[in-house]
Amino acid sequence: MNILECQGYELEKEKSNSPEEFFNRSAVRYIEGGAEKTLTVLYLRYFDGLMEKYTPYKANPLFRCSGRDVCLSDITALVCLMADRGFKERKRVYVNSEEDFFGYFKTADFNILQKIFIALSNGSQYEIL
Repeated sequence: MNILECQGYELEKEKSNSPEEFFNRSAVRYIEGGAEKTLTVLYLRYFDGLMEKYTPYKANPLFRCSGRDVCLSDITALVCLMADRGFKERKRVYVNSEEDFFGYFKTADFNILQKIFIALSNGSQYEIL
């Protein structure tokens, strides 16, 4: 699997009665078996405030890579894909449980995540076995 792009963002309220402002979206674009795929993860923005309990990071941005601030929303879809290979068969995932969300981070190698973002910022792909 070759990682092509990782990005995340905070959703903004489109209508006065919509709940978008409480969610973040994270996406990872990758090549698997010769086909380009995208996994999108929608999760509660509330989890950003809990990252210190479950990750080595204190707050957003998590780290800076080639002039880009990398936030939790930028790495979430990648972490989920690496933690649960069954997500390769899905396009979208919704996570609303703190236990489930941070369960994906238990096996994450945070040094590898930084290496992936360094490669991506240099215009390269990053191969994950």
